[in-house]
Amino acid sequence: MSLKESIDTDLPAEALVARRRELLASVGSTPARDFLKAHSAAVDEYFLSSFARSTVGPRLGAMRTPCALIALGGYGRAEQCVHSDIDLLFLFENKVPPEAEALVREIVYPLWDIGLEVGHATRSVKECIQLAKMDMEVLTSVLDGRFICGMSPLYHQLMARMRDKLLTANPAALISRLVENNKERHMRFGDGAFLLEPNLKEGQGGLRDYHTILWIARIMANVKQSRDLEYFGFLSHDEYQCLNQSLDFVWSVRNQLHLLLGRKLDQLHLEHQTPLAEAMGMQGVNGHLPVEQLLGELHGHMEFIKQCYSVFIYELDQRKRLKRKNKSLKETQVPGLKFNRGMLNFSSPEALLNDPLLMAQIFVESAVHKAPLSAEARRLMREFNDVVGQEWFQRSPDVADAFEKVMARPSVRFNALDAMLDTGFLVQYIPEFKTLVNRIQFDQYHLYPVARHLLLTVGLLVQIGTERNEDGRDPLGQRIYQEIRNRRVLLWAALLHDIGKTEPTGGHSERGAPMAERIGKEKGLTEAEVDTLVFLIREHLLLFETATRRDINDEETALSIARRVVRPERLKMLYLLSLADAMATGPKAWNDWTASLMRSLFLKTLNVMEKGELVSRRATRTIEEKKERMVESVTTAEERAVIVDLMKYMSPRYLLYTSSFEIPQHIALYRQLQNRRFVWRIDPSADGRTRTVTLCAKDRPGLLSRVAGVLTLNGIDILDVRIFTWRNNVALDIFEVNPPPDLIFEEERWQRAARHLEAALRDEMDLSAELTQKQDGFRSIKALTADRPQKVLIDNKSSSFFTIIEVVAWNFPGLLYRITDAIFRCRLDIWVAKSATRVDQVVDVFYVRSFDGEKVDAPEDVALIRKTIEGVLQ
Repeated sequence: MSLKESIDTDLPAEALVARRRELLASVGSTPARDFLKAHSAAVDEYFLSSFARSTVGPRLGAMRTPCALIALGGYGRAEQCVHSDIDLLFLFENKVPPEAEALVREIVYPLWDIGLEVGHATRSVKECIQLAKMDMEVLTSVLDGRFICGMSPLYHQLMARMRDKLLTANPAALISRLVENNKERHMRFGDGAFLLEPNLKEGQGGLRDYHTILWIARIMANVKQSRDLEYFGFLSHDEYQCLNQSLDFVWSVRNQLHLLLGRKLDQLHLEHQTPLAEAMGMQGVNGHLPVEQLLGELHGHMEFIKQCYSVFIYELDQRKRLKRKNKSLKETQVPGLKFNRGMLNFSSPEALLNDPLLMAQIFVESAVHKAPLSAEARRLMREFNDVVGQEWFQRSPDVADAFEKVMARPSVRFNALDAMLDTGFLVQYIPEFKTLVNRIQFDQYHLYPVARHLLLTVGLLVQIGTERNEDGRDPLGQRIYQEIRNRRVLLWAALLHDIGKTEPTGGHSERGAPMAERIGKEKGLTEAEVDTLVFLIREHLLLFETATRRDINDEETALSIARRVVRPERLKMLYLLSLADAMATGPKAWNDWTASLMRSLFLKTLNVMEKGELVSRRATRTIEEKKERMVESVTTAEERAVIVDLMKYMSPRYLLYTSSFEIPQHIALYRQLQNRRFVWRIDPSADGRTRTVTLCAKDRPGLLSRVAGVLTLNGIDILDVRIFTWRNNVALDIFEVNPPPDLIFEEERWQRAARHLEAALRDEMDLSAELTQKQDGFRSIKALTADRPQKVLIDNKSSSFFTIIEVVAWNFPGLLYRITDAIFRCRLDIWVAKSATRVDQVVDVFYVRSFDGEKVDAPEDVALIRKTIEGVLQ
């Protein structure tokens, strides 16, 4: 070591820099908990050394204003992650002296100089107590407090007074506030064990759930260390060991994420997941990607933390109830089972040995009473799970009956199927689930744990059919559910619809059908039920994909569905399964627009099957009724004449698709058009989150691509588009978009977009060149989508009059412009456009004809179209 290095590392801040460098180099090879402790100890050493060197600190004692340095929060728990804030309290006995500011400068400023984030406070003991009374965040940070240096009696005085004044005065109220705060946090950040981009700290199943357990234990039993959770009986030995394993993994991910970004971040965004998996040394196995392994393990560990917290809070609630009632609130009539503090348990291990069917019956009781299994019951389930895999148990009608009762009783609030999965019962009972547990699959539809999605689908299916209509949900689903004669097979279909995702490639629907057939036969379904089950698994994407990718007002669409489904009962089952599946996928797959498309397609197809009535007949009646209402809505003969004249130009598709409320608005826009190239109106949605852009323009080839390019150029993301052409060569295009980034200057942005569109329609702007300049801002998007599969499908069979182009691609700004511009360069007119987004992929569908009005079916033309579009996706 050189003389300079020796001198530098004698300084506390430089010594900390050197020690952190050593520690950060060991992040991948050191157990996470060991790193956190060593990192915290390194920061401790800095404060000890700095305080000893301080010119102010020693004088404070002489001035009878003693001071103590207290570590707070994660640093106080000795859980200091790579770039987490260092929270510090300068504690004084009475009034904070003026010299405290100089002490802060001596100790904190050097940490800022070396780039560390330090949150500090200078308070007296009394001020700490007063603030902790009012602010739960202050209370919890002090609960985690740890003495570093200075006058230790001050620290003990603070903790003693806080326990006396706050913790023992009304512990129930404090615990209640903590639990409520956690509920609100879960609502804000969502379920980390389920979401695509989990928040490692604040999400459900994140580190904050563990912190809350610790804080409550500190209030109740003055717990000092996390290991005391086992000593004081808050967690069993197995639970504590498993919790430690899960925490270690989440901490490892968090540390590597901090290292990867060079800063603090707890949200695991999509663009960081692949490089993070590589940094953690994840290996893809059996065709699965390393990132799938990372997310699968992470979801599993966050799920355990979530379950640990849920059982902990449930047990607390039961203790409180038992104190009031002085007896068990719930009872079971099943011999061999019992309730203990509100949770289900086996009466003894011997009872389970004598009657293994209790392993299925305990879940039925759990579903009926909405009561969780105790930690002991879960332990016994794991120990005896090999029994579930035995052939007699697999084929037992009693077990199948119990299993179906559990499937029929879930709710969003409590689902006993979750406990089946967590205890390993489900994996043993249906071995195909083994590869689906925490299975994350990157494809055009899903990016989350497949097994959890299947359980959620079952729960939502039952909710659609049995619970009261909430959140404006269409009651049609409930009515159809009640009409289904055999709900048993529908529930099995919901549970097994993605069972074919055991392999990472290929069509999971086709692969899953024979797997479902084997399972159905084994579990006692009749031959007819198995046949229906296989059909539902094989076709479970049919309605959703048709509704979002085809023109549902084309008569051929409903007829093709009817021919494929054959029976109305199957169509109803398929509709309910499709609803639950899409809802379980999340808001990117399920929204009001998608719901209306699905409902419309279902009703059209059902009408064809039940009444033999062609779509066109009903559509004609609907159009005529709409025309009559529009004519009757105006008061003067002159206005009536104008509307009647204009309706001659409106296509049947336009009149059918467009509401009676929108058509007068479009007529008003048309009247404004006159000799202009275009006019538009911008309307905010009811919740203000999106905008509807209604454009009226003289139609011309390439119009859609120009509008899409201008919107992209101005930072306006297109969510959906509907295009119509009147017979007088007037285009009406309706875009659902996100508003411009800066809402304060939104009006100016729309005015600029209008100027750009005017220039583009005059051929005075090279949109491709302008957008290419903007591509630098999309580099992170390009990196994110570079290696992802994309498809261009050209269909000349589904429509008699149009060639259908279907593009599946990872979404990025400007995608719609690129595709529509490529279609224009292929000398094609777009007559119908549909856009559907699931997860981060978009499916854009276009009904096109050549400029001569013909379908494009020559092999060389089809190949050119595919090559041109694929070229703009790279």
